[in-house]
Amino acid sequence: MFTRNNALGSRPHLKGIRYKTLAHGERTILSEFCLEKRSVISRHKHLNEQTGYVISGRLIFRIGKEQFEAEPGDSWNIPSNVEHDVEVLEDTVAIEGFSPPGEDYLP
Repeated sequence: MFTRNNALGSRPHLKGIRYKTLAHGERTILSEFCLEKRSVISRHKHLNEQTGYVISGRLIFRIGKEQFEAEPGDSWNIPSNVEHDVEVLEDTVAIEGFSPPGEDYLP
């Protein structure tokens, strides 16, 4: 499957957070997230393993008992069923992959 840039528009996810599905298959999905400064993703967990990369901006991740300030070029992996939350310090663009794909992220 190929997806042209901007072929699919971004959609709201949470307050101050939009996402765009870039590509997906049977076992993985890749999405772009645009996060507004001061947005928060509350503590949660899910079955999906989640791996990401910061393109621009800054985020504070709390994954399990670890805390990490992610800047451009930094990446992360959140194992399945591990609690995590995110605080957005600056307007941020990040790319994230999920396995298995989250139904709510499919176009």
